[in-house]
Amino acid sequence: MEKKLYPLKFNPIFKPKIWGGTKLNTVLSKNLGTARDIGESWELSGVDGDVSVVCNGFLKGNTLNELLEIYMSELVGDKVFEKYGEEFPLLIKFIDANDDLSIQVHPNDEWAAKRHNSFGKTEMWYVMQADAGSFLISGFKKDTSSEEYLKALKEKRVDELLQKHEVSPGDVFFIPAGRVHAIGKGILLAEIQQTSDLTYRIYDYDRRDAQGNTRELHTELALDVIDFSGNGHYKTEYSVRPNETTRIVESPYFVTSLIDLNGHVLHKDFYYLDSFIILIGVEGHAEIIYHNDQKESISMGETVLIPADLKEFSIHTDGKCKLLEVHLPDGEKK
Repeated sequence: MEKKLYPLKFNPIFKPKIWGGTKLNTVLSKNLGTARDIGESWELSGVDGDVSVVCNGFLKGNTLNELLEIYMSELVGDKVFEKYGEEFPLLIKFIDANDDLSIQVHPNDEWAAKRHNSFGKTEMWYVMQADAGSFLISGFKKDTSSEEYLKALKEKRVDELLQKHEVSPGDVFFIPAGRVHAIGKGILLAEIQQTSDLTYRIYDYDRRDAQGNTRELHTELALDVIDFSGNGHYKTEYSVRPNETTRIVESPYFVTSLIDLNGHVLHKDFYYLDSFIILIGVEGHAEIIYHNDQKESISMGETVLIPADLKEFSIHTDGKCKLLEVHLPDGEKK
């Protein structure tokens, strides 16, 4: 009997960072072993050198790239495969900021293709946990000239031009390419982004690594791609519908919704959609029921890839559970 595709889990890829901490273990229950200062867990990645490996079911041990080569549109959808081929278009991370991240910006598709033969980097953040008083940076407070920006950068006060947002769990920020941003100390979040590892570092607070070296800045590269417009209103507002699916972000690169369940069963039907689905656990625990009686669990800190060919499944939970549901807009039938 032919084996069917099923909800896929992957081994996390841990990334040590100068600003990393321990919340991936203490809050998300990830086994970091003896590693310290782990800032990122790459949950689902097709980035060269960091390709995810399946950890469940009969495909265990296969890489995401191998699955794309074998299953093609069955895995990602006809239109998605036609557009991206064997490049998986999204990168999913959990980020633990034990210290402030650098102030940075990402290039758009045009600049990234011209300079790096890469996709650009538009992303979004969902705050999962935040220490009291934690804040992040997103965008300029007001329209700013490049001259004002360069002067402030030289005087090491560029953060004075930028909008700081105190955050709480459930806060969402959409970060289009070109928007200056930074994650602040004490924040644990889920990040959804284009498949790209391009970052232009603007300012890094003059900190030094264990060898006493400062990190490279990309002042000239960043200058061309920064969006200097500003209005200070960058947080994504949304209203949760209990036991339903709430759309929170729509972009040309991904569509993200929040599933908020409390002791409920939610049936999902994706016959209208020609795309894979990614489920990201941001609170609690649930069971994914598929192929009538097969089960796969998902808990806070876990990510599951639902193949495009799996059009129906149910999400069961006896308690409270929140999941981010992500797919590409390419195959969505309006």
